[in-house]
Amino acid sequence: MSFLDALWKEAIAAHSFWLLAAVVLALSTSRMMSARKPRLRALAFFIVLHAAALLGATALAVSGSAFADEMRIPAWVFGAVAFTGASALLVFDVVLPRLRLILPRIVEDVLVAILSVVTAVTVASRAGVNLSGLIATSAVLTAILGFSLQDVIGNVAGGLALQIDNSIEVGDTIKVGDVAGKVIEIRWRYTAIETGNAETVLVPNTVIVKSQVTVLGRHGEPKPLRRVIHFNVDWRHQPSDVIDVVQSAVRGAKIPCVADEPAPNCVLLELGESYGRYALRYWLTDLNRDTPTDSEVRIRIFFALERAGMRLAMPAHAVFVTEESGRAASKNEKQTRRRKQLLASVALFKALSDDERDELAKNLKYAPFTRGEIICRQGDAADWLYLVEDGRASVRVAEGGHEREVTKLVPPSFFGEMSLLTGEPRAATIVAETDVECFRLDKDAFQRVIERRPELAGELASVLSQRRNQLTAAREGMGDVEGTRQRQAKVERALFARIRDFFELGP
Repeated sequence: MSFLDALWKEAIAAHSFWLLAAVVLALSTSRMMSARKPRLRALAFFIVLHAAALLGATALAVSGSAFADEMRIPAWVFGAVAFTGASALLVFDVVLPRLRLILPRIVEDVLVAILSVVTAVTVASRAGVNLSGLIATSAVLTAILGFSLQDVIGNVAGGLALQIDNSIEVGDTIKVGDVAGKVIEIRWRYTAIETGNAETVLVPNTVIVKSQVTVLGRHGEPKPLRRVIHFNVDWRHQPSDVIDVVQSAVRGAKIPCVADEPAPNCVLLELGESYGRYALRYWLTDLNRDTPTDSEVRIRIFFALERAGMRLAMPAHAVFVTEESGRAASKNEKQTRRRKQLLASVALFKALSDDERDELAKNLKYAPFTRGEIICRQGDAADWLYLVEDGRASVRVAEGGHEREVTKLVPPSFFGEMSLLTGEPRAATIVAETDVECFRLDKDAFQRVIERRPELAGELASVLSQRRNQLTAAREGMGDVEGTRQRQAKVERALFARIRDFFELGP
């Protein structure tokens, strides 16, 4: 008998063709996903063992060796285990998904392992292998293995418990000790958690079962998580003022991943020796972006306090170094000179004298804004002007329910002149595109200057009317020079009257 004829008979006896059909059917109809690679590797391993044992049995049978029957037994056992694996792949990856029945991965693995062991024992016993001696002599070995593998067995049992009671599912966001992130897989030994740093942490299942686990968010049920940002401000500023400043900077600011409802709120937590300890509490909508969102909120708090002249407090035991009076005076002089140059670059203040600019420069308030922050909103009431020294901002106008950008502000520039001089509501929304260095000029500071020189009202009205007329002509394309002059004169008279009324300059 030739080798091929003997191999054909051995394959028929070992049901190899049934195994081949099951493997082809499973692989052709299943979804070849990366999650199935471990099971496919195990299937390939037993197929290779089956083929090797089958070739060995054929070779021994052709040579007439008495060990051919002993070699057929492992071929049948490996073939049966491989057939079980292929059938499981077909059932778990094709049939059940179409019936909309999805079992946890670890449950599938346990069922396949149990069925494989049962199949191997059944085939071996039917082939004439006496397993009673093996079972009797394996009691001590089982005890030794159970003691040495208790952690592994505990992890497997923990994984089964997690899957059966559905306390943790794939897609949930959890926190175990110092590890927080999304559950991406629950395996025999561990649970894989992907953190916000894109790190995958493998936490043993026994640790999860024995530890306190905080479920931050359920898969398919995203709920905002409350975050708390702490900061300290000294007692030179009233707590109510600090709370108002911080809440105004964050509420309605459209910070990514910060919920509008419930609205962020600021509270006073502790009364320290030299400062109050505050906390801004907001609701995070994306649980995987806690760190960058916390950073953005802290930046908004810092800039809001800076604009309000409220510095973050230092500990009471900090060492303060006092500047020399000459050095401090020099520093103040440089700052005043810088602000005067900014005022001089603005056409609106060309008519002011050097002393008047010096007075305004000393009363300018430093008002920085961070990227994405709304500097002012269209329609808001205000009586101050902003001077832009550094940075870039977008000017947006809402019309018909839609907001569009009309221009950009680059230094040196200013905006809010109508609010400063007439009290008119903001005509546009200004949004900082970068960090913007601004100075704020309030009505009270300008009031003292214009009361000493009321004729400034006429010069300011002239500058404002020219600017408004140029914008109107550019937008509407007017070519009538005489009509433009008459319209400008009319606007100038109206602005002059409004400025005098707003500053109460009298007749």
